[in-house]
Amino acid sequence: MLDAAFFSNELLPALNRGLLVSIALIIPAGSLGFVGGVLLGCARAFGPRWLRRLGNGYTSLIRGVPLAVQLMMIYYALPKLGIFFSPFGAALTSFTLCTAAYQSEYVRGALLSIRQGQVRAAQALGFSQWQTVSWIIIPQAARRALPGCGNEIIYLIKYSSLAYLVTCLELMGEGKVVASDTFRFTEVFIAVGAYYLAMVTLATFLLRWLEDRYRIPGFGAR
Repeated sequence: MLDAAFFSNELLPALNRGLLVSIALIIPAGSLGFVGGVLLGCARAFGPRWLRRLGNGYTSLIRGVPLAVQLMMIYYALPKLGIFFSPFGAALTSFTLCTAAYQSEYVRGALLSIRQGQVRAAQALGFSQWQTVSWIIIPQAARRALPGCGNEIIYLIKYSSLAYLVTCLELMGEGKVVASDTFRFTEVFIAVGAYYLAMVTLATFLLRWLEDRYRIPGFGAR
């Protein structure tokens, strides 16, 4: 039997506090990660050999190490080197670095999908490499990368729940505290799951709208 007082007085206020922290993590991490992913993807696709190798090495390292381990390293290991982060700062830094690496894969693939004939035509017209990339390749590649980058945002929403590992009390952390205090694990985590489902559903709707708005005619048409 549902306890309305528990939900209204204890659970929902705690989850709403955690939701605000989750949003404060997701939006900056997603935005900074996307910018970093674009820069890293461009470097990996068109940079000099040393820069491509550096970018590939970074991406392989981040993608190969679990996010939970990255969080622990930033929050618990870096202080040994004199580098300190708050729980929120450690979570935000880790999420940004992680999502940038994954975003760069989508961006790099989209950049390399642009036909080379367009590049040669731009060169024939006297465009520099920078002008070709910024004015011809990136605008097309951004649209092609949008579905993959949007998918990474969905993943970011879900793996933001790992922030509680470094004592950052976001949505999952607040739910865990309430569940531990009251031993009402079923009700708490059903409610937490509903919050994440609502966020993912809203993000999916917005991302689908962006895809439809900026879809290239004839490319990936349904």
